[in-house]
Amino acid sequence: MKAILLTTVLMLSTSAHAVDVVVHPSNNAALDKGKIEQIFLGKLKTFDGSAKVIPISQVDSNPVTEEFNTKVVGRSASQLKAYWSKLLFTGKGQPPKSMANDQEVMKLVADNPNVIGYVTSGSADSNVKVLMSF
Repeated sequence: MKAILLTTVLMLSTSAHAVDVVVHPSNNAALDKGKIEQIFLGKLKTFDGSAKVIPISQVDSNPVTEEFNTKVVGRSASQLKAYWSKLLFTGKGQPPKSMANDQEVMKLVADNPNVIGYVTSGSADSNVKVLMSF
């Protein structure tokens, strides 16, 4: 009985913080993990060299943000703050706008084909397309 309970808790805890990268349903850009990382670091500014890309993040206090930063960008929150501080200071970039939750991200993505964001795995609705899961 204890083994079953432990297995269930482990499954729930690992899936609770999985991340889905979402785009507008009409977006057919071919993006891999590396390109998504570049977008969220301000290094890639278009989808497949055409449409401008607008990355949308979530607030640092949201667990999905830590998961995204670790799994996709490969940096901690403090490392990202230092990275963006340097770019802001030198005038070479601005961090993605941060939304409060999954619903706000999905609303922006659904309303604009140029937006890319991330949400907690399984929370995406039919108004957005899950591009990749981490």
